[in-house]
Amino acid sequence: MPLILLILVLVVLRFFEVWRFAGLSWWWIVGLMVVAFIWFEFIEKMLGLDKRKAHDLDGKRRKERVKQSFGKRK
Repeated sequence: MPLILLILVLVVLRFFEVWRFAGLSWWWIVGLMVVAFIWFEFIEKMLGLDKRKAHDLDGKRRKERVKQSFGKRK
């Protein structure tokens, strides 16, 4: 996510030609976009990071559901 925010900030700064970013080549920004695409489409899936996030979310929901179910009986 920080990579996406960095790309967004660079695009805005380059578009409005702010300070030193006015001379920044668009190719640097496109290069970062390519790196982000490769990361999110291939590397993250190879490392299993996308599944880990979903698994953690399911575990949190499960704990809340158990807590809510047993909390009512007391």
